[in-house]
Amino acid sequence: MSDADTTAPQAANDNDLFNVVEAANFLRLKRSTLDHYRCEGRGPIYRKHGARVFYTRASLMAWSERQMFSSTSTRVEKKK
Repeated sequence: MSDADTTAPQAANDNDLFNVVEAANFLRLKRSTLDHYRCEGRGPIYRKHGARVFYTRASLMAWSERQMFSSTSTRVEKKK
């Protein structure tokens, strides 16, 4: 049995980096939609490494949680 067979999968880490395609899949969006949101400044917080764009799991989850609505006109307010 190899080491790959005996090691447990790594737990998800809030600092894991996702490229644009991975981030779009994680959020269940098209890549073009995520690109559009980023250009308009209404997408998740991202990092740039040279020309490459990356998102952390934490920033994707935080952005997703801010997109909560109870109806088409009412945003759900976060409890403090």
